[in-house]
Amino acid sequence: MGRRAGPLPQTPLLARGQRLSVLKHTGPAHLFRLAGKCFSFMESTYKYEFCPFHNVTQHEQTFRWNAYSGILGIWHEWEIDNNTFIGMWMREGDSCETKSRQTKVHLVCGKSNKLAYVSEPSTCVYSLTFETPLVCHPHSLLVYPTLTEALQRKWDEAEQLLYDGLITDQGYKKTLKEIFEEAGLLKATEENEVEKHSKKITLEFETMEKCSKEYKQLSEEIKKLRVLLGQHGIAYKGNSAGNTGAEYVSHQLASASMASVLNGSKDDKHLHGNTGIWNYTV
Repeated sequence: MGRRAGPLPQTPLLARGQRLSVLKHTGPAHLFRLAGKCFSFMESTYKYEFCPFHNVTQHEQTFRWNAYSGILGIWHEWEIDNNTFIGMWMREGDSCETKSRQTKVHLVCGKSNKLAYVSEPSTCVYSLTFETPLVCHPHSLLVYPTLTEALQRKWDEAEQLLYDGLITDQGYKKTLKEIFEEAGLLKATEENEVEKHSKKITLEFETMEKCSKEYKQLSEEIKKLRVLLGQHGIAYKGNSAGNTGAEYVSHQLASASMASVLNGSKDDKHLHGNTGIWNYTV
């Protein structure tokens, strides 16, 4: 990078003349007035453009045949620390070797809206400083006021649990992260999505009462299936590996019936292909 030349006038249009299609707004409502606008900055031969709640782009201002012009990141999520929005993350930009370009935009107090500084602290990870009078008030970037009443109550409850020593600091931070994700301020990771899906699947067993009820129903189903096995002349014994579930007994019934048809007889008391030791216990 060469000498910084300073900011250029803002423009509401993209470089290719397409009007902005702003992505989902989250965060402080007073910042939404920046949506649909773009702010430019020249650094050496590069022109950077920051379009809040949309993207960050870079355009090389040279006559080289392979001059770079591309996306450094698309509006993704906020960076939050100590109940404060400290930056906007623009991720999933153009590919850069084995990863995608991404940009963090720092919001600082200023007399006017302008892109004031650009750097590249690490390869394909950019840092922009955006000045605006919209963040000059001490409470302008607080997270709590932007949440719904339901999420504020959830946060209050977590605070109380932490104060009472009923959750750890790590548990408290995890709860806050879940609140921010639910509010759309942070993107849920793939790992979190898998965990939520797993919780949904096992929801029926979350209490002893529900677990006991399900066990009773399965036991009744097993008894019925054992009766059906008896009607087919098949003696059933559970195995030591614990295959006593309704699905397993049903499978035995189907296998036994098929064996009877193939052999033309119901006298065979053993299931084909099973050489294990059987022991049924309730």
